[in-house]
Order: sequence, then structure tokens, then C-alpha cells
Amino acid sequence: MSAPSNASLKKVLKPIHVWAIAVGLVISGEYFGWNYGWGVSGTIGFLIATLLVTVLYITFIFSFTELTTSIPQAGGPFAYSFRAFGWWGGFIAGYATLVEFLITPPAIAFALGSYTNFLYPSLSVLQVAFACYVIFIGINLLGIKESATFSLFVTILAVAELLVYIGIVAPHFSMETYVTDPMPFGWQGVFAALPFAIWFYLAIEGVAMVAEEVENPKKTISKGYIYGILTLVLLALAVMIFTGGVVHWSKLSDIDYPLPAVLGHILGRDSGLTHIFASLGLFGLIASFHGTIIGYSRQIFALARSGYLPPFLGKVNTRYQTPHWALLAGGLIGCIALSIGNTNQVIILAALGAVVMYIISMVALLVLRKKEPNLERPFEVPFYPFFPIVSLILSSICLVAIIYYHFNLSLYFFAGFAILAAGFMAFGRHKSEPEKIADFQP
Repeated sequence: MSAPSNASLKKVLKPIHVWAIAVGLVISGEYFGWNYGWGVSGTIGFLIATLLVTVLYITFIFSFTELTTSIPQAGGPFAYSFRAFGWWGGFIAGYATLVEFLITPPAIAFALGSYTNFLYPSLSVLQVAFACYVIFIGINLLGIKESATFSLFVTILAVAELLVYIGIVAPHFSMETYVTDPMPFGWQGVFAALPFAIWFYLAIEGVAMVAEEVENPKKTISKGYIYGILTLVLLALAVMIFTGGVVHWSKLSDIDYPLPAVLGHILGRDSGLTHIFASLGLFGLIASFHGTIIGYSRQIFALARSGYLPPFLGKVNTRYQTPHWALLAGGLIGCIALSIGNTNQVIILAALGAVVMYIISMVALLVLRKKEPNLERPFEVPFYPFFPIVSLILSSICLVAIIYYHFNLSLYFFAGFAILAAGFMAFGRHKSEPEKIADFQP
């Protein structure tokens, strides 16, 4: 069932591209989505949740970088877990990662539609969201270098715009506003807010999906990851704190365009500057939407190449060297999700897939250190085993919190896993040998 072994991707990405993909994958999380966390925790409750998640991601990224540079393959977490645990490990990591990267784009598409609707009320949210899938799948079909160059351009614009936003709202910050009703639901709200804090950083691990397309991945990836996470930590904390000190959190906790709403409060909704910012804000959303499309397509490609998905999804276009069928299949699934879900639900499902993947990846790191002590590790996680263990513990806490507060949605996630696992077992796929992931070299 494996795709042809000669399917290959083009190695063209440099450190600046890796940084742009890392930041671009995530930066929409600074523009929307996180503010739903205020609705269950208040400003201080959400700040505590965000600091916990920030520690999770710092320890995770340093740990994950060791895996990515040691095993630079398009499957990312799937490849690491397969190498550590075999078939079932690969299946669990592959499923969780696929859910994360297939479900994240619809949430961003919802926000793109909402931002555009804010500017042009005649355009419906769903019309814009569907159009985004068509346009950006088309861009990704043209080739990874073209896609990465586009990511670099929109990511730089998105970062610059957030810095301008912070500069505009900072003089209007009021500590009194920020601490009004700061923890209305107590510590329970902190745990309920964890999936929305995850949204600040969710998908940065998607850099692993383009590892086979990076020049000198063993050095380049670590630079991109580390500079990327530092950029995102600074932006996330600044945007969250300054926004909460301008408008009371209760007015922003259930919309998909919190930043234009705050500028509308300061400058007036009909102000030209407000409309310019909302227009430029689309760049941040576009950067993440574009990046997550790259991520899901490479994950589908890697799973298909290894026999977990139909082999045609593991084929590469001969002209552009892009996984065209994987791009189209993921886009179809995303459009279905747009039709039946909402932003809040999509964020929670994406966060659930992410934390399951983080858990198995950290366990895989610990196992591979013992199982393959001589594996070449161009980057070694500092403070081993403290960093991966801290990341593992915090990821497990987030998993418990998501399941507890969103039990019905969690059932959908685990039911999908059970159905797919049963199907694979019924056809004997768990007894067959996928392509030798551990030995595969791009």
C-alpha cells in the first residue's frame, strides 16, 4: 500500500524561510482565538494559563528540535514515534498531528472571513473562507520555494503590524481595566482556558513537516525553531496584556476580530486607520493559513508514503515537486469542517490533537535516548531530561483539562481514532510493514 519510494521533495529552504514558516504557522494565534480564553477565566486567570503554556512550549520546542534535527523527515512526530514505538506509535502520533493540522486551517479561515466581513459586510464569512482554500491551495501547488517565499513576505508584514498595534494601544493601557473582574471563575477557569492559551503557539511544530525540504536541516532547523519561539513568546504576551488593559475582556471574549475591535474603540470603527489595520491584519491570518496548509499536506504525504493512507496521497507532482493530492484532500476535509463547526469548537479539537502529539513525542524522545544512544543528534535538548519531562507533565495537564471541560468534543476525537484503528486492524494493516521510516533518507 506504500507510495512509490522514489517520491521526493525539493531541498531549498534556508534559515530565514524556516523562521518565517515557524512564526507564520502560529502568528494568527496572536490575532484571534486566544480571546475566547477570557470568557472562561478573565484576564489574570488567562495570564496564568498563558504563562503555564509558554513554559510548556519553550521546553517542548527545545526538546522537539532534537527530534527534528536527528530525524529530518516530512512525517515529523509520526516518524519519531514510529522509530521509538513501531506501528502503533506511528499511528497515534500520525492521527493526532493530522487532526491538528487539518482542523487548524478552518479556524483560521473563519477568522479570515470575519476580518473581511468587518471591512466589507456584503461578503459573508463562509464565502471568504472557502475562497481562501481555493487560492492558497493553488499557491502551494506551485512549489515549496515559492510557498516559503510567500510565507516570509506575509510573516514579516504580520510581525510588523503587531508591533504597530502594540505601539498604538500601549498609551491607552489601564491597569484598572486589566484587573477588573480578573478571575471570575477562580482556578477552575485557569484550567478551562488552557486550550485557548495553546492557540497562541499551536502549530509551531509544523516546521518538522518541511524538514525534507530544508538545506542542511541538521543546523538550519534548530535556528528557525529557537528564533521562532522567542519571537512568538514576546508577541503573545504583549498583545494579550495590552489588549486587556484597553477594553474590558467581556466585550472581546466571543468575537473573531479582537484587535480591530480594540482599535475601533480607540480610533472609531469608521476610522481610516482602523480599516487599514484590519486590512493589514489579514496578512497574519494568511501567513498561518498558508503555513498550516503546508503542514497538513506534508503530513498526509508522509502517512500515505508509509502505508497509513491510500498511496495516491503520497504522490508528488512531477513538475512542481509538491504533494498535490495531499493538498487537495486536506482542503476538502477543511471545507467540510467549515460547514459544520465554529471557531471555538475547532480551536479545542486542534488543541486536543496537539497535546496528544506533544505527549507521545516527548515520550519518544526519552525512549530514543535509551534505545538509540548513538543516534546522531546535531542539537541536544538542554537540561535533559528536565525539559522533556516538564513538557510532558504540562501537556498531560492540558489533555486532562481539555477532556474534562470539553468532554463531548473529546469523544469525537477519540471516536475517530478508534474507528480508524479498528479499520486498520480489520484489514491487517497493523501486521504489515510500512516503509522503513527509521531508515528512510530523503
